[in-house]
Amino acid sequence: MAEFLVKLADERGRMQEQTQAAATAEELRARYTQAGYHVLSVRSKGGLGGVGSQRKARLETFLIFNQQFLTLIRAGLPILGSLDMLSKSQKNPAFAAQLQNVSERVRQGESISAAFEAQGGFPLIYTVTLLAGERSGNLEEVLGRYLAFQRISLTFRKKLQASLIYPALLISLVFGLFVFLITFVVPQFATLYDQVGTKLPALTLGLLAFGKAAQHDFFYVLPVVLIAGYLLYRWSKGPKGADVLDAIRIKLPVFGPIWLKYQVALFARTLSTLLTGGLPLVPSLETAARSISSSRISRSVFASVTSVREGKGLSTSLNKTGVFPALSTEMIEVGESTGALPQMLNSVAEFFEEDVQTALTASLALIEPAILIVMGVVVVVILIALYLPIFSLGNASNFQQAH
Repeated sequence: MAEFLVKLADERGRMQEQTQAAATAEELRARYTQAGYHVLSVRSKGGLGGVGSQRKARLETFLIFNQQFLTLIRAGLPILGSLDMLSKSQKNPAFAAQLQNVSERVRQGESISAAFEAQGGFPLIYTVTLLAGERSGNLEEVLGRYLAFQRISLTFRKKLQASLIYPALLISLVFGLFVFLITFVVPQFATLYDQVGTKLPALTLGLLAFGKAAQHDFFYVLPVVLIAGYLLYRWSKGPKGADVLDAIRIKLPVFGPIWLKYQVALFARTLSTLLTGGLPLVPSLETAARSISSSRISRSVFASVTSVREGKGLSTSLNKTGVFPALSTEMIEVGESTGALPQMLNSVAEFFEEDVQTALTASLALIEPAILIVMGVVVVVILIALYLPIFSLGNASNFQQAH
């Protein structure tokens, strides 16, 4: 007998976790299914989970695997044989070890969704999608929908990343130029003015003092900055840090609404994929909430689950949270009233994704010249501070020659 961690939902959609002993995961799954529960996952607490546990595969590699997996299944190959074949062809050792572990679990009687979830490094929506496909007996169609969802998400994410490349290069250029001027050019002028021994303007004195401090303290400040950055990163990964960071991100003047709309689009597309796969609304909501990066929106979705369990509409429950844009809840309400909620959720995702792309392009078009202006102002101020004493010396020399 082995111990398993079971995630399940009752007939009202309430989620719970239990630890139970059974010979196999399938036996435990069948036991709870016969009792009327909706079993989301059955994970072993020991044994086979370990080779590639918690290692996340690259999204592109994962999508290619799933496309090949779907092709083999459609061609009539058994799931176990397909997994064995694909695990041997993987070039990534960690991912190959994960697939081999999945294959071994399936061979011992576990379902494919439980075997993938036991690895710990695969997206929650993926394992839940596999579970929906197993329960509906239509794994091919459900897996195909998941691939379509991930392709759209990956394409949209790459567009966003491409839009941010040029501003990031400009900011790096500004920072690099500033560091070069302060640590290399300014000390050269400081040496020159020390030899001349003339009285310097306040602007020049301030710049030279800052340059000397930066040059001497750079190797002391750099480790402190790196350690502080690492501690801030670790803090931001915790629950409290993630909440604070997400609150700041949403309240940003220009990019806050863009971030909010992006998260709403991700939520809508994830929920649509799960509902289309045959999963009930409440488990789909909870899974979608766990798939969102924004902790504030995730909490809002979890808060709406209680209202949905009580029989209230999804649009009403989401609207009460005060986080979701009014247009999104109105569109969801139309989808509920027409019985086409998954299709309307896809429409919500498409609308907000396009809105995000348009708003981000317009914002970056304004930010790029602003960065250039800031860079120009910084360089001009530094040059004026450095050359002002030279101009003063030249004027004084001309005055003495005239008299």
